[in-house]
Amino acid sequence: MTERLSPLEIMRRLVAFPTVSSDTNLDLIDWVEAYLAGHGIVAHRYTAPDEPKAALFAHVGPEVTGAVVLSGHTDVVPVVGQPWETDPFEVTERDGRYYGRGTCDMKGFDALAIWALVEARYAGVARPLQLALSFDEEIGCRGAPPMIAAMQNVLPKGSAVIVGEPSQMRAVTGHKGAGGLDTHVRGFEIHSSLMHRGVNAVMYGAKLIDWANQQNAANQANPPGTLAAMFDPPFTTLHVGMIEGGTAHNITARDCRFAMDFRVVPGEEIATWEARYRQRVADVEAEMQRIVPETTIDISPRFAVPPLTPEQAGGAEALVRQLTGDNGSHVVSFGTEAGQFQAAGYSAVICGPGDIAQAHQPNEFIAISEFEAGQAFMTRLVERLREGAV
Repeated sequence: MTERLSPLEIMRRLVAFPTVSSDTNLDLIDWVEAYLAGHGIVAHRYTAPDEPKAALFAHVGPEVTGAVVLSGHTDVVPVVGQPWETDPFEVTERDGRYYGRGTCDMKGFDALAIWALVEARYAGVARPLQLALSFDEEIGCRGAPPMIAAMQNVLPKGSAVIVGEPSQMRAVTGHKGAGGLDTHVRGFEIHSSLMHRGVNAVMYGAKLIDWANQQNAANQANPPGTLAAMFDPPFTTLHVGMIEGGTAHNITARDCRFAMDFRVVPGEEIATWEARYRQRVADVEAEMQRIVPETTIDISPRFAVPPLTPEQAGGAEALVRQLTGDNGSHVVSFGTEAGQFQAAGYSAVICGPGDIAQAHQPNEFIAISEFEAGQAFMTRLVERLREGAV
């Protein structure tokens, strides 16, 4: 039998794996699978078909439906170029905090979830507990949907999913949906003194970006609906964060590339906003082709994450409120895998230790008090499952 590690010891192991989204997470998955096996827990994998990455999921307790699912992601954002004062891939304790990449987002929760699964195994829970660890969350929540599908083919379906994104152990019941479209404007180069004969891809791309500005202004001016009013800001937003293109200052730009991203309030559809954008793209492309017919605007999907909509009498929310005592109303504007679980028919809620303000930052940390609160939450959860409470 493998030694039973503490949550801190498990977090130290997880943080030591540099699972930046651009790299593999297989060493981490190998370790988790072996650790669980050492405690008699069989883990299953979904392996990505086109990259060296995998998701892992496992079940403890009776082989019946209705499990509580603890969901986390294994990837982290890069550290290159950030002014770290400690080794980002080593947990450093200082001033009441644990520093390290992923301590907050979200290997701290992953460690607690792994620890809870092992504790549930030895407690002999009457209601099952499941673990779900995904990949590629940080680059568009791409790993969760195939993992969720694979889980349902192997494990009895859970009824309540707790996604452990940092929420300071509050019950977050809603988040915006998110989608993105890569956009490539292909213009026609000519000397800028004859720009009326060319098609400047940057300037036509700017028309699309200004359309986003106009939509944001219109959305902000409209009175928000009941669901939208819960969010900050209380409306759907369109955003372009990076743009590249052009050859020289005195040549009409041949190429312009950017991503158009949407953060959509519950009650509105990502597909609706994408359709509006595609129509605007078609109009701008037609303007370009009246000058040079072979010019084009190409669009390709980048990511799509459904919103988490607050549930009426949701089982996951009720469970977390009972375990935390939190009765406040909390929503966030960033996307998570909770919306993907909800879309697959699970009741879902967000609750995890740490403050999202520390995520992705240099010198990322989780307060020790937050980590300990997370362990206390897991202890209460395991005891509740041991008693068979719903």
